[in-house]
Amino acid sequence: MDGTMGLRALLCVYLASLLVLQAMPTQGSPTGRPKVSKAVDGVTIRSLKVNCKVTSRFAHYVITSQVVNNADEAKEVAFEVEIPKTAFISDFAITSGGNAFIGDIKDKVSAWKQYRKAAVSGENAGLVRASGRTMEQFTIHLNIGPRSKATFRLTYEEVLKRKLKQYEIVIKVKPKQLVHHFEIDVDIFEPQGISKLDAQASFLPKDLESQLIKKSFSGKQGHVLFHPTVGQQQSCPTCSTSMLNGDFKVTYDVNRDQLCDLLVANNHFAHFFAPQNLTNLKKNVVFVIDISTSMEGQKLKQTKEALLKILGDMRPGDYFDLVLFGSEVQSWKGSLVPASPANLRAAQEFVRRFYLAGATNLNGGLLRGIEILNQAHGSLPELSNHASVLIMLTDGEPTEGVTDHSQILKNVRNAIRGKFPLYNLGFGHNLDFNFLEVMSMENNGRAQRIHEDHDATQQLQGFYDQVANPLLVDVELLYPQDTVSAVTQHRHKQYYEGSEIMVAGRIADNKLGSFKADVLAHGGQEFKTTCLVDEEEMKRLLQERGHMLENHVERLWAYLTIQELLAKRMKLEGKEKADVTAKALQMSLAYQFVTPLTSMTIRGMTDEDGLEPIIDKPPEDSLPLEMLGHRKTFVLSALQPSPTRSSSNFQQLPDQVTGVDTDPHFLIHVPQKEDTLCFNINEEPGVVLSLVQDPDTGFSVNGQLIGNKASGPGQQEGTYFGRLGIANPATGFQLEVTPHNITLNPGSGGPVFSWRDQASLRQHEVVVTINRRRNLVVSVEDGGTFEVVLHRVWKGSAVHQDFLGFYVLDSHRMSARTHGLLGQFFHPLDYKVSDPHPGSNPTKTDATMVVKSHQLTVTRGLQKDYSKDPRHGAEVTCWFVHNNGAGLIDGVYTDYIVPDIF
Repeated sequence: MDGTMGLRALLCVYLASLLVLQAMPTQGSPTGRPKVSKAVDGVTIRSLKVNCKVTSRFAHYVITSQVVNNADEAKEVAFEVEIPKTAFISDFAITSGGNAFIGDIKDKVSAWKQYRKAAVSGENAGLVRASGRTMEQFTIHLNIGPRSKATFRLTYEEVLKRKLKQYEIVIKVKPKQLVHHFEIDVDIFEPQGISKLDAQASFLPKDLESQLIKKSFSGKQGHVLFHPTVGQQQSCPTCSTSMLNGDFKVTYDVNRDQLCDLLVANNHFAHFFAPQNLTNLKKNVVFVIDISTSMEGQKLKQTKEALLKILGDMRPGDYFDLVLFGSEVQSWKGSLVPASPANLRAAQEFVRRFYLAGATNLNGGLLRGIEILNQAHGSLPELSNHASVLIMLTDGEPTEGVTDHSQILKNVRNAIRGKFPLYNLGFGHNLDFNFLEVMSMENNGRAQRIHEDHDATQQLQGFYDQVANPLLVDVELLYPQDTVSAVTQHRHKQYYEGSEIMVAGRIADNKLGSFKADVLAHGGQEFKTTCLVDEEEMKRLLQERGHMLENHVERLWAYLTIQELLAKRMKLEGKEKADVTAKALQMSLAYQFVTPLTSMTIRGMTDEDGLEPIIDKPPEDSLPLEMLGHRKTFVLSALQPSPTRSSSNFQQLPDQVTGVDTDPHFLIHVPQKEDTLCFNINEEPGVVLSLVQDPDTGFSVNGQLIGNKASGPGQQEGTYFGRLGIANPATGFQLEVTPHNITLNPGSGGPVFSWRDQASLRQHEVVVTINRRRNLVVSVEDGGTFEVVLHRVWKGSAVHQDFLGFYVLDSHRMSARTHGLLGQFFHPLDYKVSDPHPGSNPTKTDATMVVKSHQLTVTRGLQKDYSKDPRHGAEVTCWFVHNNGAGLIDGVYTDYIVPDIF
C-alpha cells in the first residue's frame, strides 16, 4: 500500500490544552530497562519537539512530531496538542510519502460552503469543538500505512500578558509513549533585559527537575531546554510507560529600570507600560454576590471561603461593602465602611451566616452595588481619590426583576457612566457568558469564568489578587495623530500592580523622527511622562534579532488589533457590527490567523462524502469532546496537493534538509544521527563560495555574498547570499538567481523572469519551477533537486536588503565525489557528541564533538529552515561548529572561494 494513500485521517478540533502523540492501543510494560523508545503496537514516535521563540512578549510556537509505522499493516495514531485559548493557529501541515498537505486559511463562510451536504445530514463534518479552562485541544487521528512515516507540524502564536509580576508560557505534555527525541526549547529575547526566569514541570520530582531542565538568562536573552533521554522519560526503571504527563511552565519578567519601553520596527511600534515603585492607591470595592438557590452546595461553600480570604487580605485605608441578590436584594451595611479590623471581623461573620434566597435579581443587585459606590463619591469627597471597583459573581441567568439582557446592559451602563470598572465572574456553564463579557467591556472591566471544580476558591481569590492593588487610574497613552494610525486600546481605567498595559500601532512613512508617547494618569499624585524612540538602540536590536524582531512587532500589533475587534463586535449590531467584522476578517486573512472568523482547510484530505476537514477556533461555550458523538474519517490523497504550493514542491519533500540561509547559516542534516549540525561562514560582501561541485558531471552551485545596507561603528557586517549560479555544463544549462530576477543562460541572452512570475521551464534534463514571490525549484534528472528561497525585507529597512536561501531537497543521485561547502555532506558523516555542559554564553549548552579526527567544542543552538515555509520558517535545533566550520568542513573555508558564480 502506498504510504500516503494508506493514511486515513480523522480530524477533531476539540480545543483544550495538551501535547499528545500516541499509538493506539497502548501496550503493556515489558521487563528490563529499554535502551531506546519502545514501539507501541508497531508504531514508534521518532521525535516530538516544541520550539517556542519569544520576542518582546510575542510568542511563536512550532510543534513538530514524526511517527514511524514499522508494522506490515496500517496503524492508527493520535496527534493531540493543547494550546492557550488566547492563541491563534497560523499553520498546520502533514508530510507523508514525500507529499506535504498544508493548511489553507480562508474566511469561515467560504470554508463552510463546502459543508452544505454534511449540514443537511446533521453530521459534524469532522469538527469537534470543545474547550477546557484556558486551553484548546487540537486532535487528529491517522492510520499510517505499513512501513511508512508521517510528520505533523503545528504553528500557533500568542501575546504573553503579564499577571502577578510575571509572564507565563504553558506547554501541556502527554506523549503516552517513550519518545526517541523529545525536546522543549524556549528562547526568549526581551530588549529591556530579563530580570528573572524559571521553569517547572509538574510531572517531575524536584530533584529530577533541577537535573533535566536547563535554564539560563543573561542580558536580553533567556533559554530553557528540556531534552530527556528515553531512560529519563521512563516512569520506573523497568517500565515502558512515560512519566511525561502534565504542565511544563516557563515564567519570567523583565527589567523595569527605565520608565519608557518603546519598540519600533518595520513601521510598527509596541509600547509596554508597567511603572515600578508607585504607591498603592486606596480602593473602594463592593462585592455583589448571587445567593439564588442555584448556588446551593459546593458553589456557595467555595464562594464563602473565597470571600473570607479576600476580606482577610483587605488593606487598611480601603473601604468596602457586600451586596447579596436572590429574589430580593440586601446589603451588609448599605454604604462603604473602612476596612478596620472590627469591620472586617463583622463582615466575615456576615459571610459565614448568609443563606440562599430564591430567584436571581441580577439587575437589582448590580444597581444597588453601583449606587453604594456613587453615593460614596458624592457624600465622602476623600473617597473620590480612591480607586473604585465593582465585582459581581453569578452562576445563572436573571430570573427576577428586569430579565431582558439589553435592558440590563443599558441600566448598568447609565448607572456607572464610566466612573469605575465592573468585573463579572461567571460561576459554571449554566449562564450566558457573552452577556457578562459585553457588560464588563462596556464598563471598562472584563469577565472571567469560574469553573465548577475543587479549586474554585483559588480561582476566585486568584482573580481578586490581580485587581487588589491599583496603582494608577485614568491612564492614557497618547501619540501624535499625524504620526500614527491603527493604534490599539490606549485608554485604561486602572493600572494594577503586577500587570502591564500594552499598546501597538502603525507609524506613517518618514515619521519616526516625530514619533513619541505621552503618558498621563492619576495616582497618589499626578503622573506624566514622555517617551522617545532611541533610534540607535533600535538599530542595535535589529542587528541582534534581525527579521524576527521586525516580524514579531508587526504581528503583535495585528494580534492585539484582531482581539480588540473581535471583542468590540460582540457589543455592536447592524452595519457597525458588519464593518468591524469585515475589518477583523481582513486582518485575520492577511496575517493568516485561525480566528472565530476564519477556518483552515487541508486540501488533499477528504471523507467518504468528498468533504475536506476544517480547523476552527472553538467558541467559549463549546461542548466537551465526549458529548459530540460520531467522528468523521478523512483520507490523504497524493493526487490532491495543497493549493498553497506548486505540486513540484510536494514531490519527495524530506523531513529535514541540508541548506544555507540568512547570514549565512549552513544547516547540515545528518540522517544517520537524526540530528543537525550548523556553522557560519564569515566573509566579505562580493566573495563567491562553492556550495555544490560534482566533478563527474560538472554540475555546480556557487553563491555570492552581499552585505547589509549599513552597519554601526565597530559592528560586524552581516552577509547573505544575494546571487546564485546553478550550472550543468553537460547540457549547456546556466541559471542566475538574484532577489530581483531569474535569468536562464545569462551568457547567451536567455529569457529573464521576475519573482512575480509563475513559470515552469525545461532545458534538456533540467526542470525549473518558479513559484511566485516564494521560491524556485531546480530538478536535475539523474542528479539532485534544489530549492532557492526568496527573502523579502521591509523596503524601509535601513539595515537589511533582500537575499536568498538555498536548500538541497534530494541529493542521493549525486556522485560520490560531490564536494563544496554543502556537497561534501551529501555522503554519510560520523561524529560523536559528549559532555554537555553550560557554555560561556549562559543561555546555551556546550559539548565536545569528535568528528573527522578533530575534537571540537560545539554549542547547542537554534536556526531556521525555510525550505518548507519560506515565509515563517521552521525552528531547527543543531550543534553549532565555531570558527567558520573549522574541523567539520574539509580543509579551511577559504578553500571554497571561487572567482565567479559560473
